[in-house]
Amino acid sequence: MYKIFILTFVSVFTFAQDGAFQIARVKYGGGGDWYNDPSAEVNLLKFVQQNTNIITKPEYVFVDISSDDLFSYPFLFITGHGNIVLSDNEVKRLRAYLENGGFLYVDDDYGLDKSFRKEMKRVFPDREMVELPYSYGLFNCFYNFPNGVPKTHEHDNNPPQSFGIFDNKRLVVLFTFESNPSDGWADPEVHNNPPEKREEALKFGTNIVVWVLSN
Repeated sequence: MYKIFILTFVSVFTFAQDGAFQIARVKYGGGGDWYNDPSAEVNLLKFVQQNTNIITKPEYVFVDISSDDLFSYPFLFITGHGNIVLSDNEVKRLRAYLENGGFLYVDDDYGLDKSFRKEMKRVFPDREMVELPYSYGLFNCFYNFPNGVPKTHEHDNNPPQSFGIFDNKRLVVLFTFESNPSDGWADPEVHNNPPEKREEALKFGTNIVVWVLSN
């Protein structure tokens, strides 16, 4: 099914020269630390390749939404602490990216929630961000997460939540809150998460990749 995805989106997205799947970190304005934990995507992509038949390119790359490179990546990732601000041009380009087959995963590393929701309302003023039920397919498409997104970091000790924005029934934006699985993707010494927490987080990240490539 992964070959079907690549053929379907070849006119919109360009995979790495060897056909490998990549994730691009979004560089955003507003003062938030968009660049934190650069080992996260690298470790996730290594885990995905080791445990599925998806060929990945495990390297840290970032992209500016205003750059012509935006459409080189079918999967964008945003994280950080604090503020995020998009220019009017970035708002238009991000909407075009998402409506033409792109996907955005946003993991609140703590403090990103309010500004992110505000900017997404500018990107999609006509759509609501909805909480995903535990029965949603992403939670069992490869590994089973019967209680939805796992809780990797405590933050405010509230239940972990996941939200989505849809375009013609396709999930185009995934937002995880009070959970922070991407911290579990980072190198072990960065956050000192127990091995079982890191594996749980990497498995959840694998589900995101599998879901995106098969839907």
